[in-house]
Amino acid sequence: MEPVWYPDPLEAQATRLFRFMEALGFADYGAFYRYSVEEPEDFYRQFFAHLGLPWQRPYARVMEGGFPFPRFFVGGELNLAEAALRHEPSRLALLHETEEEAVRSLTYGELRAEVARVAAGLKALGVERGDRVGLWMPMGLEAATLLLATAWIGAIAIPIFSGYAAEAASVRLKDAKAKLLVAQDGFLRRGRRVELLLEARKAQALAETPKLLVVRRLGLPLLPEEADYGALSGEAFPPEAMGSMDPFMLIYTSGTTGRPKGTVHYHAGFPLKAALDLALLFDLREEDRLFWFTDLGWMMGPWAILGGLLLGATVFLYDGAPDHPGPDRLWRLVAAHRITHLGLSPTLVRALIPFGEEPVQRHDLSSLRVLGSTGEPWNLEPYLWFFRVVGEERRPIVNYSGGTEVSGGILGNVLLRPIKPMGFNTAVPGMRVAVLDEGGHPVVGKVGELAVLAPWPGMTKGFWQDEARYLEAYFAKVPGVWVHGDLALLDEEGHFFILGRSDDTLKVAGKRVGPAEVETAAIAHPALKECAAIGIPHPVKGEAIVLFAALKPGHTPSPELAEEVAERVAEALGKPLKPERVLFVPDLPKTRNAKVMRRVVRAAFLGQDPGDLSALENPEAVEAIRRLAQEG
Repeated sequence: MEPVWYPDPLEAQATRLFRFMEALGFADYGAFYRYSVEEPEDFYRQFFAHLGLPWQRPYARVMEGGFPFPRFFVGGELNLAEAALRHEPSRLALLHETEEEAVRSLTYGELRAEVARVAAGLKALGVERGDRVGLWMPMGLEAATLLLATAWIGAIAIPIFSGYAAEAASVRLKDAKAKLLVAQDGFLRRGRRVELLLEARKAQALAETPKLLVVRRLGLPLLPEEADYGALSGEAFPPEAMGSMDPFMLIYTSGTTGRPKGTVHYHAGFPLKAALDLALLFDLREEDRLFWFTDLGWMMGPWAILGGLLLGATVFLYDGAPDHPGPDRLWRLVAAHRITHLGLSPTLVRALIPFGEEPVQRHDLSSLRVLGSTGEPWNLEPYLWFFRVVGEERRPIVNYSGGTEVSGGILGNVLLRPIKPMGFNTAVPGMRVAVLDEGGHPVVGKVGELAVLAPWPGMTKGFWQDEARYLEAYFAKVPGVWVHGDLALLDEEGHFFILGRSDDTLKVAGKRVGPAEVETAAIAHPALKECAAIGIPHPVKGEAIVLFAALKPGHTPSPELAEEVAERVAEALGKPLKPERVLFVPDLPKTRNAKVMRRVVRAAFLGQDPGDLSALENPEAVEAIRRLAQEG
């Protein structure tokens, strides 16, 4: 596959990456990347010196020890809140628009004062260093302030997805033994009032969390024992001196079975990895404005807030639906707030395509410089739509893949190399990466497991109170190697492609194929909006492919259409990989950040336990699949 985007030489030389390379004496990116993984001690030391982080106590070494439990910035002390708030006080730090179009902002000076006030108030409520604090609210000024205020104290934040019901939130609070739950009383979603406080009270009771602090947005009345965020006060104190490996956050990820797992992140880990990736891949500069459409409860929420602030940029926060009150809402936000960096998931792009190009073209997107995407593999048609319609065939799409446990990316795109559709033109600097075959050997030009061969700052310290589960998840397949769980391909030109989760891999008649390959072939049919491919047991082939497809408006399910779609796949991938069945559904099960849950699709269709469904935005989609299975 040929690249669709090529760097402009003058623009490339203006990037943060090129300037950093030049300062180290590198003119060639390939040589720089090799340096980053062959001399990681020097690479990380140089980069974080370049950022000018305010270490309270300098570290002795960047890394000590290997997998599975290395230590980073050994002997150093750094409070991430102090690091994020060190910039020029008059510079704009946060910009927030609500769904009802209210706009608020905070400069770095105002944000520092507010974080100090809230930290003092939290301490007055009894929150101490090491205590866990649940943060249950959508993206907004208060969400960012509270994330920083917990770090200021030395407490540990637990971001919770704003779309959860009480039971899902309580599982996380109870597992972490949270001392305080902070919840927004509510917000608007597609114009409808979501009274989150009612769910928060249920979750507090279920988890036996001692205290509830309420951020008032809808004006719901508080109970006498509930604290008001706006009235917080206490004696001011400086940011707590934190060891580099002291935890500041637990992000819970949904498991396919059993309880959710809490990834443990530390002061000189997650925020520093986010800042490195935003600087070297996305070229985020101090004058830029970053908008990633996400939620505080997903990794990309804290990633955007902390990474953007560490670099001194402006972080834009939005707490509403992307297409309300009209299909041009996202593009209006970009134009109105002069966004330079816009990050969307492939599924969200697919959802916006049926509205056509006119909602995009209605707005002035000239401020945009870089597009971002993460969350799942792309299909070719929506990728090219995003590049052509939003990117105007000149803005790069920085495809970005890693995860909550990584604190950011394993693979990405740098703006110094050509970019192929749906691909990654590099492993992230500092990440020693390979694609491994079933014997654990590196391969090129063949599908295999994406693996990281050496530790990196930002990797999780493990799962909260569950070391065995952490070791099983990443180190059981190949001893001494982090096997990430993604099926990937590295081509002869050094470009990577993610083909889906390895536990989603389809094995048909001895051939392994990623679900994204099947879906990309199918979605080339003009009737399909999106689809999900799964494998089901087959007596001869081992597995057969079943494709679940949602149609664009104006198209009707029929056996003829199903056969047309199946033939598209056969033409693209070969007859052995023709889907056994094509089934039409109103929607696919997906999370609020628009990630399609293929494992849930498979479990529902086969009548198996789908595991934790708390992250799903549309559980009714699971029921539709179950009904299809029952109908035969």
